[in-house]
Amino acid sequence: NKLMTEIQNNFKSLGLLEPYCWKKGEACVVRGSDTMWYRGKVVELNGSTLQVQYIDHGCIERIPQCHLYPTTLYTGIPPFCIPCQLYKTVPIGDFWQQDAVDCLQELLTNEEVEIHVQELPDNPWGKLSINLYFGGMSLSSFMAYQKYCVAEDCQDVPDLEILEGDVPVLPSYMLPPLPIPGDTFPVRVTHLVSPKEVYICLDPSKKNLMKQSTIEGDANCDSELESLEEALKWCNKSVGCFPLLTQFRTEMPCLVEYQDGLWYRGKLLSIEESDPVKVLVQFVDYGSFLVVPRSRLRHIPYHLLKYPVQAVRALLAGFKPALYDKNVKRIPYSPEWSVEALWAMMECVEGKQLSASILALSPEVTISLYEDDQNLVHMKLIEMGLADLEE
Repeated sequence: NKLMTEIQNNFKSLGLLEPYCWKKGEACVVRGSDTMWYRGKVVELNGSTLQVQYIDHGCIERIPQCHLYPTTLYTGIPPFCIPCQLYKTVPIGDFWQQDAVDCLQELLTNEEVEIHVQELPDNPWGKLSINLYFGGMSLSSFMAYQKYCVAEDCQDVPDLEILEGDVPVLPSYMLPPLPIPGDTFPVRVTHLVSPKEVYICLDPSKKNLMKQSTIEGDANCDSELESLEEALKWCNKSVGCFPLLTQFRTEMPCLVEYQDGLWYRGKLLSIEESDPVKVLVQFVDYGSFLVVPRSRLRHIPYHLLKYPVQAVRALLAGFKPALYDKNVKRIPYSPEWSVEALWAMMECVEGKQLSASILALSPEVTISLYEDDQNLVHMKLIEMGLADLEE
């Protein structure tokens, strides 16, 4: 920033308007499309326009001579951009095709990646040989899978085998740390399976992930949930580059496209139809379920597995289905409960600030669920005759 400010202060004209004999490799400043001046270097001479490299950014553009100014003012300051090449990675046809370049730009532009230096160049101005990782995945392995290159002596065999279609043996999602039994803590119900079985989010102060995954946020957020939101935002930007799922395993983590067109963390539960293939999945940060075609399933980047799931399955204590509930319409997968009881419970919890207390952690998480006035949520079902108190 200090250098940029100095350059702007020293160069306020429109560029060199009088004839000048440019030389290949000559240092200059370039007036960019944003009207700012940048350090540059002439790489090719082409009549009235020159090919110039922005030495602090790496990109090369064809620039009219009137937008350039020769200078040696800043040649003693090393470039802030380091030229790199993928280690032992050979593009198909010995040069990167335009569709490969487009894929790389979509995948990596302005994204934070991990670099492992493999070899230093013989020439100090040469290219650094590196392995690059995005989302925990090797870029060389990914580009080889896309048939853009051949990765020689690739050390990322597990990554590459997963991309080539073997059933991935990925780690399972982690559960968040749960409060101590007996303590009362704020929750939000994210999904109801039945009046007795719910999914809760332990931090209701955070906004809905489905609305946040494409919203620009603070890249320096420290909290786990905000980091997950940033990771999901990145995934939605780059999802077209992630391989489709072609093999399936129960409980396998994946990315799933929801009805709003955005992608979220999920896991496979079962194959519901075979022609065409349709799969029952669960959105692990909400608890909700959906049957989707396999075109809406993609491999999940490994780094998304390090965040605990945001929705925890819990059973509600203190009540049971009403013995004499006369409502005929029952929940198909939980026929002991009437649909009327499910709707009533939904009205009690949907969008509301609630609190809970854990009664048991095993064999299943069991909680008491309270309204903001500290009354048990299920008491409304008791009053309506849709549930009985549990003895």
